[in-house]
Amino acid sequence: MKRGLVLGKFMPLHKGHIALIEFALKQCDELIVLVSASEDEPIPGEARYKWLEQTFKDDSRVKPMLLTYDEAVLPNTSQSSEGVSKLWANYLKEKLPPIDVIFASEAYGAYMGRFLDCESMIFDEPRQIVPVSATQIRNDPFSYWDFLSDAVRPYFIKKVCVYGSESTGKTTLTQLLANHFNTIGIPEMAREIIEHTNNCTPDDLLKIAELHALGINKEIAGANKLLFVDTDINTTRSYSRFLFNKELIVPEWIEAANKFDLYLYLDIDAPYVQDGTRLNEEERNKLNQSHRQELENHGINYVLIQGSDWDERFKKAVAAVNQFIKPVAK
Repeated sequence: MKRGLVLGKFMPLHKGHIALIEFALKQCDELIVLVSASEDEPIPGEARYKWLEQTFKDDSRVKPMLLTYDEAVLPNTSQSSEGVSKLWANYLKEKLPPIDVIFASEAYGAYMGRFLDCESMIFDEPRQIVPVSATQIRNDPFSYWDFLSDAVRPYFIKKVCVYGSESTGKTTLTQLLANHFNTIGIPEMAREIIEHTNNCTPDDLLKIAELHALGINKEIAGANKLLFVDTDINTTRSYSRFLFNKELIVPEWIEAANKFDLYLYLDIDAPYVQDGTRLNEEERNKLNQSHRQELENHGINYVLIQGSDWDERFKKAVAAVNQFIKPVAK
């Protein structure tokens, strides 16, 4: 049996890495894909390991492994050098079974092959087949979106919460923004559970929170760069305090699903529409104060979207999102 090795940070896993791994699989019977991860790096090693595991779950020849190392012991450098390669090779000899061939897209592959006493094969060193680097992706993931593996994309999705009191246009704006940015919008789930706000119970609020979080977790994998979500767990918490003077406690997985990168707060200066399910206008306005206080209690910043014209509100929301996702000049 011929055993190969691909060593990398995979920070993040992209199509260049996948091309290298697929090339290696044509040359060997078993392939160890080793994620080298330092605790000082911006993307956790466990996440990178899971990306590999998910991407190659149907190929038993691929053996993902995670190596978490101390930078005081092993150098963390992207530069190929004989000295660094020798240190790594000596370390890996103690951690891995015998390697027959190492595959790489950089010069260190030849050095590692020599010190591991195995063959080395270099693939697409000038990056002509897949012209991208992990550094480029980390600096501006949206510009290199098509180079990301499917498993990685949810990590870089930016989640936008459309937030506000009743009758502020959240439902419509969420879908308009999703359509405009060619992605997915998650509706609020209250109407799936209750017919009118006044009929709500504390148990209903927990069901709403669970259903909403499940929807976010389900749909994020199919989103295109952005995911727009109508309301969040802070909204549901606010309802609990406003209606029942009671704190809503939810499991950690619901809290995790409700981590957002941008909040668009829709003000109550738009025309009030009573659709038969909502609080009256006076109560709606009081609820708005409760919603705002909930964000402030959690230190959450937001962009305030105001105006009585619905189209103008949409344009302001689009502008806020574009400003948020604009790459930072390097």
